[in-house]
Amino acid sequence: MENEKMNAETENGLQNAAETPKKEPVCDVIKKRRWGDRRDGRRVRTLPVMSQLVPYLMRERSDAQNHIEEKVNVDRVLEYINEKRRAGYQGFGFMHFIMATYIRAVAEYPGINRFVNGQRVYRRDGWVEISLIVKQEMLLNSPDTAVKLVMSPDATALDVYNALSEKINGYKSEMNSSFDGLMRVINAIPGLFKRFTVGVLYALDYWGLIPRSLTRLSPFHASFYVTSMGSLGIPSIYHHLYNFGNVPVFCSFGTKTRETELRRDGTVAEHSYIDLKFVMDERICDGFYFAAALKYMRRFFRDPWALDTPPAEVKRDID
Repeated sequence: MENEKMNAETENGLQNAAETPKKEPVCDVIKKRRWGDRRDGRRVRTLPVMSQLVPYLMRERSDAQNHIEEKVNVDRVLEYINEKRRAGYQGFGFMHFIMATYIRAVAEYPGINRFVNGQRVYRRDGWVEISLIVKQEMLLNSPDTAVKLVMSPDATALDVYNALSEKINGYKSEMNSSFDGLMRVINAIPGLFKRFTVGVLYALDYWGLIPRSLTRLSPFHASFYVTSMGSLGIPSIYHHLYNFGNVPVFCSFGTKTRETELRRDGTVAEHSYIDLKFVMDERICDGFYFAAALKYMRRFFRDPWALDTPPAEVKRDID
């Protein structure tokens, strides 16, 4: 059900994106890897004892799912989106804003960029990986594919816009992605051997032996997954986490709603809202930490223009 509308506005947006200077690509090679580190993450060794034990008590990601719902006022966000579109960034919308907001939260609360594999907790140093599914057209039989962005924690909203526009337009022109090619290879394996192959991938993933070239392609290995139910015209959903891979957070947002509210002075005002639903792996950080990250995200709904400049500091996670 993960769908991001790919329309003509996005194609036009790529022309505008090309006019904005790009950041250098993020280097996702961990320097000075230590024993126990993975190719896609660095083991967190200074967690409290209880936090180290919990992944053994809740072995699967589906065992550790927490569900959180946020209803947020988007009056200011709509002003911000309309301003960006008037400036020529056609197709700029809630998807870009929410992705940029979560990335900014990672810069301030790097603990939400951890993941669990093989009953151990790891962190991503210096990059945020975002997965989403896109359809070529909003038709029942239209093909879809996974899109994955690798962004720096100091990325701005326009950095996200540029990167996503390039990815989506590249997919539309090529009719497939590298991930599609990988899936076709696996799908060509006969049924019984296909099950064995997937089992081998699970085992390799558990021990951190999957090549980095594959985890770069895999949408199941990312900092968070995001899906727009609003593009389908339906409310947000609680989307399950995948046991394969290491995505610790799934974010879903639905259609915009209008509500009439009574002010204290007796007058009536109308405001716009969207519902955000998060499903998170509670093993990466405690509820207090994640709640603090969500509260931090709220400030950008009140002042979305703060996403136009990089953060003053990108905080590092514990070692």
